[in-house]
Amino acid sequence: MKLQYSLPAVYWTEALPVGNGRLGAMVFGGVECERIQLNEDTLWSGYPKDGTNPRAIQVLPEVRKQIEEGNYAEADRLCKEMMGPYTQSYLPFGDLRLVMEHGDVYRDYRRQLDLERGLSLVEYSIGDVRYSREVFASFPDQVIAIRLRSSKQGSLSFHARLDSPLRFRSEVSEGDFVIEGIAPEHVWPNYYPSDNPIQYGDAEEQKSLKFHGRLYVACEGGKLSVDHDGYHVTGATNATLLFSAATNYDGKSGAPDKERNPGAFAKSVLDKVKDGDYGRLRDKHAADHGLLFNRVTLKLGESIAPPDMPTDKRIAQFGASDPGLVELLFHYGRYLMIASSRPGTQPANLQGIWNDQTRAPWSSNYTLNINAEMNYWPAETCNLAECHGPLFDYIERLALSGSQTAAVNYGAEGWVAHHNSDIWAHSAPVGDYGDGDPVWAYWPMGGVWLAQHLWEHFAFAQNRVFLRDKAYPLMKGAAMFCLDWLYEDDQGYLQTAPSTSPEHKFVIDGKHYAVSRSATMDISLIWDLFTNCIEASEILGTDEAFRSKLADARAKLQPLQIGKHGQLQEWYKDFEDEDVHHRHVSHLFGVYPGRQLTETETPRLFVAARKSLEIRGDGGTGWSLGWKVGLWARFKDGNRAHRLLSNLLTLVKEDEPGNHAGGGVYANLFDAHPPFQIDGNFAATAGIAELLVQSHQGEIQLLPALPDAWNSGYIKGLRGRGGFGIDLAWENGELTHAEIRSSITRTCRIQVGRPVRILENNQPVLTNLTASGRYEFEAVEGKSYTIIPE
Repeated sequence: MKLQYSLPAVYWTEALPVGNGRLGAMVFGGVECERIQLNEDTLWSGYPKDGTNPRAIQVLPEVRKQIEEGNYAEADRLCKEMMGPYTQSYLPFGDLRLVMEHGDVYRDYRRQLDLERGLSLVEYSIGDVRYSREVFASFPDQVIAIRLRSSKQGSLSFHARLDSPLRFRSEVSEGDFVIEGIAPEHVWPNYYPSDNPIQYGDAEEQKSLKFHGRLYVACEGGKLSVDHDGYHVTGATNATLLFSAATNYDGKSGAPDKERNPGAFAKSVLDKVKDGDYGRLRDKHAADHGLLFNRVTLKLGESIAPPDMPTDKRIAQFGASDPGLVELLFHYGRYLMIASSRPGTQPANLQGIWNDQTRAPWSSNYTLNINAEMNYWPAETCNLAECHGPLFDYIERLALSGSQTAAVNYGAEGWVAHHNSDIWAHSAPVGDYGDGDPVWAYWPMGGVWLAQHLWEHFAFAQNRVFLRDKAYPLMKGAAMFCLDWLYEDDQGYLQTAPSTSPEHKFVIDGKHYAVSRSATMDISLIWDLFTNCIEASEILGTDEAFRSKLADARAKLQPLQIGKHGQLQEWYKDFEDEDVHHRHVSHLFGVYPGRQLTETETPRLFVAARKSLEIRGDGGTGWSLGWKVGLWARFKDGNRAHRLLSNLLTLVKEDEPGNHAGGGVYANLFDAHPPFQIDGNFAATAGIAELLVQSHQGEIQLLPALPDAWNSGYIKGLRGRGGFGIDLAWENGELTHAEIRSSITRTCRIQVGRPVRILENNQPVLTNLTASGRYEFEAVEGKSYTIIPE
């Protein structure tokens, strides 16, 4: 449950993250000079803008004509005319810097991140004095707290100040050290060459966000003063530092609010806790964090690494061959979700909430063709449904923006989102009106994929009020767009165009092209959305005519096809791949996280999909490796998934550029694309859960893809679709015990792979055993059922 190190962090990817969903911090653990890098989840560049492009609807018929005639180069060129502006960037807030007056000659150093308590710890000795430093981000009290201790009275002296890479000024306000400033009105993506990449507005007329940070320090013993240079403490024994921050972002309107005073909010938060006891503040945080974190426990075997081994050395020496390190990776993903996505916050972005660059990789935005969705794969299975909520709130805002884009760009009903978005709910294609390549800039399926999360939340929780009031209206809007977007070809099939398989080009006669029609991912996403909407309308007893329309359209979708290599085709024709080992495996969405392709319902396509994954190989960026873990879990090949985890648990070092070929993790276990993207951490956690429990086929499958390396173990606290909680244990690769808890009364179906008995309160339960070996029984709300082998 701990990441641990024997030296301070040199690079950001060695620092340790804490967060409360809104405030984030990266703790470096320096001895003489400590840097705690800060983020606030609403601090983005820019402001809401109209990104629609009326030219798109004019060009659309010609793009489709060129595609039908096989003129793909011209289709690519015309598709550039359908683009809109780039998104804006998630920004760093700044740094809290501590300068300790004891020099930098130390011994017995240790640095930890305690996942169970949500606490960063630094300890070291100078002479006979033991110094310690605790850092945590409290969700209940909305502050970042730092506790400095020394073992000898009067030996703690330090200076503390805030600064920022953004435009700011600092001052003392009512005894607190304060910085306040403005965000840029525009930041170009880091891949866009510009002589003026960061652009600020006029100080009086600027339209961007204002931000405010506030630091309070209290000490025990010694002297304390504060001035324009920060806080100064001399001769103390212990000290507490509290930090709060805010912007003038208005969550209801999704825009900066000139009347909102971020300083007043930050002060009110700080005033509530500054006179309190540090121990109570920490205990309150630990209880809140533990309520979520302690829901799931996992044991995959005995760790082979020494208990005091630094995590970076453990990664380098053992990787996935150490079951304890795989457990740590699993729990780390849950920790990062709790730290980056809590009720009322913004959803986790490409880097969660942690970013130290004004031009972050890919703007640290919401990348909707895989990454934003991947962030939330473990939310339901790993019992963190509350953390899923910020994504649903964001989808609501995106649907508002997306309805305008659908109408203006395509003359369509419903709502649409494309490849990228930001805090301003950008829904148009990116690409700066033609600068981008359609292979990554043009992709109108973002809203369709996001809608899957709404259905999944219902599938796990069975909350009909959520389905009726929130999920179904948004799902229906995305489906309405698809009905208008699809068009019928001369064979009676419904097609999408222009269509790309995200970020992967096809090759004809040695030339590469982006745009065609009905890429497999398009069809699979639309099938998934239509199926979910149909089931939702049946459950709610509503929209019968619309349901029938969806069913008719689903039956006419372009069929998925098998190519000349026995693979599931990625495009509507059996084109050659630009890169057979490409990081994206978009055409396999129907296997995972979708449910269209299964071994029982679509066996030929399922086998073809497996062939596609075999062709892709076991390499890839960090998040790609994470996706493949989940896919191999669905293919019931736990050993192949374990191999992917081994590739993922490869150490990437910032000072060794040769290690940047792709994939792996950094010293702090952050997923390495490289550079850092948090989605791979979440995918790994979800994939490990998927190896142990699956529930996407209307039944709970126990140990469907257990790797041989995890011969004996247990997991407690997982969730399955249908409203079930699940614990299970195994020995010698075989199930020994399971508990199923039902949150509603309904039929429970279990697939185990061996004869079992099902008991409730030690009494046998009336059970039906189907010809396929599936057990069925009536589960009653609030009751627990035991499954044991015969």
